Amino acid sequence: MARSVGRGGFGVPLSTLFLDLNSYFASVEQQLQPALRGRPVVVTPVEAGSGCCIAASYEAKAFGIRTGTRVGEARRLCPEVAVAKARHSEYVRFHQRIIEAVETCIPVAEVHSIDEVSCRLDRRERTPEAATALALRVKAAILERVGECLRCSVGIAPNTLLAKVGTDMRKPDGLVVLRDEDLPHALYELNLTDLPGIAGRMERRLNAAGIRTVEQLCACSKEALREAWGSVLGAYWWHWLRGHEVARPATRRRSVGHSHVLAPELRNEEGARAVIIRLLHKAAARMRHLGYGAGEMSISVRLVGGRGWDARAELPGGSQDTLEMIGVLGRLWARRPRGPVLQVGVTLAALGATGEATMPLFPEEVRRRALSRAIDRLNARHGRLTVYTASMQGVRGSATGGIAFASVPDLGFSDTVA
Repeated sequence: MARSVGRGGFGVPLSTLFLDLNSYFASVEQQLQPALRGRPVVVTPVEAGSGCCIAASYEAKAFGIRTGTRVGEARRLCPEVAVAKARHSEYVRFHQRIIEAVETCIPVAEVHSIDEVSCRLDRRERTPEAATALALRVKAAILERVGECLRCSVGIAPNTLLAKVGTDMRKPDGLVVLRDEDLPHALYELNLTDLPGIAGRMERRLNAAGIRTVEQLCACSKEALREAWGSVLGAYWWHWLRGHEVARPATRRRSVGHSHVLAPELRNEEGARAVIIRLLHKAAARMRHLGYGAGEMSISVRLVGGRGWDARAELPGGSQDTLEMIGVLGRLWARRPRGPVLQVGVTLAALGATGEATMPLFPEEVRRRALSRAIDRLNARHGRLTVYTASMQGVRGSATGGIAFASVPDLGFSDTVA
């Protein structure tokens, strides 16, 4: 177990313990299937060569396999790799067991994703020694109560962002404590994209502002970072990099969507159309479950061979009507490029709370909205897809995934996972 502990001092106190499960989906599969332990393993929703790996064990990563690698490429890189079909409901159940294990040691303050949580340290836990002892107890509780394959990296720091950074500095099974006096020089070895929230597009913006290293980022003034981000968020970053506790600006959900790589037998006109309607049903029901209406729909199509296409349309008045959305989807679908379809996706965006939606004016609109809600209630009571439109008859077993890396599917919603 790697460990890095600060030198001690009287600056900004430690406040946060952040926990990141290592190769989570693959680790769950290794826990459930002892024959996979110690072997290279990838997890995919579609076991065909065109399927995408959504997780890779550390044994598989040693061969260059990463999240996003195609299954066919993973087999080329490592002929002995084991390919496990994703079991989303199991990953949610293990997540719940992990939360219970952590809370035998310390309350969980926030769930950031299915494999990441953070906890607030109390006054007795804010020294490096006490925080390190606590982290070791958390690790032991997970191994004892959940399973020997479920290992995690822990970061401890003066704020949540730096604690999360700490989890990425020592993997797997790491433990890093970043004290006030370790900052900012302890971050200089990182790349900009190692910092959560800085991806390719933001990196390009920072590069355009003359910021190419984390050391340069840390040296910037608050005003320079505000200008680089183009918003007040840059000022938040100035504080976070210095270990200050500053609450992240409140955000609201902007979209609900699903995509799916088609099984080989569905890569035709009829199969692809049925699956995208299935995805729309799922997204619309989930949106209503969350209490929103949509002002916009977009669809995406990727053909066999790699060509991509997308289109969007406005939905009037914050729509919650599945049948109305199917009509809009049909008009967008008619414009798609022809050819065998590999992947389809649908996104409902410009979300507004139910109370913000325009009330339907005509009796037919009122009846359709009521029908959508009645179908939701029946499916919640009797099981997913008890009631559905005939257009998706042959694909009810498709698109049963539900893992969003940034959130945890709600098992109380009947169609969240298989």
